[in-house]
Amino acid sequence: MAIRVTTEEVLEIMDSDVVISSTQATAMIRVASLMIDKIFADDSDVTAEELIELERWLSAHIIASTLARMASKEKVGEAEVTYTGKWGELLKSTPYGQMVLLLDTTGKIANAGKAKASMYAIPNFDE
Repeated sequence: MAIRVTTEEVLEIMDSDVVISSTQATAMIRVASLMIDKIFADDSDVTAEELIELERWLSAHIIASTLARMASKEKVGEAEVTYTGKWGELLKSTPYGQMVLLLDTTGKIANAGKAKASMYAIPNFDE
């Protein structure tokens, strides 16, 4: 499938101080688009509008996680910056990722990449 959102549409929802080149943004949007395509490839219940918003918010999350990390604390004297989120928190590490989880009513994004559980019946040999 084609990319659903533009750089401008992604930057609309991000902090106004985010500075990113069009080339960088396009690369991040492409990754988000590939993920959304793969996760929802077999889901006909998710609308085109929902896919657009999921891709937009996931793109913002990827940008905020890599190129435009968000500061939760800044200090001027002896320059100190503390960034939001912790490595390993995945989508919970940015407000944009949290919004992706909220918008995904199927739960597929939250479960993407997790191992699927399997159950096997053990035959009863006593009968």
